[in-house]
Amino acid sequence: MKRPLLTDEENKETYGKCNHINGHGHNYIVKVTLFGEIDAKTGMIMNMTDLKKNMAEAIMKPMDHKNLDADVEFFKTRASTTENLTVFIWNQMKTVMEKPDLLYEVEVYETENNIVSYKGE
Repeated sequence: MKRPLLTDEENKETYGKCNHINGHGHNYIVKVTLFGEIDAKTGMIMNMTDLKKNMAEAIMKPMDHKNLDADVEFFKTRASTTENLTVFIWNQMKTVMEKPDLLYEVEVYETENNIVSYKGE
């Protein structure tokens, strides 16, 4: 991770091992929480198959095996921190979901203990 707005020293100090000359990658875990009324006919808030498709479209398609800073427009103007990644996923999910008001929370796990949660605030 490297921000052009910062000096090399500031990037190293701010991002530590994530600021590596050859880049730095993660295998994130993303949790999406829905909130809404259960449909009396289907017994579901949303079909999980549809949610999986939405997540693939919103998350995997734009970001899988990509250099976020170079390949994803959103990160060309902001740091590819887990916080910003979580906001990006929230925004992407809102655009692909048939009923975006069902989206309640997005959680991104960078590690087992480093988790960012976003509810659209």
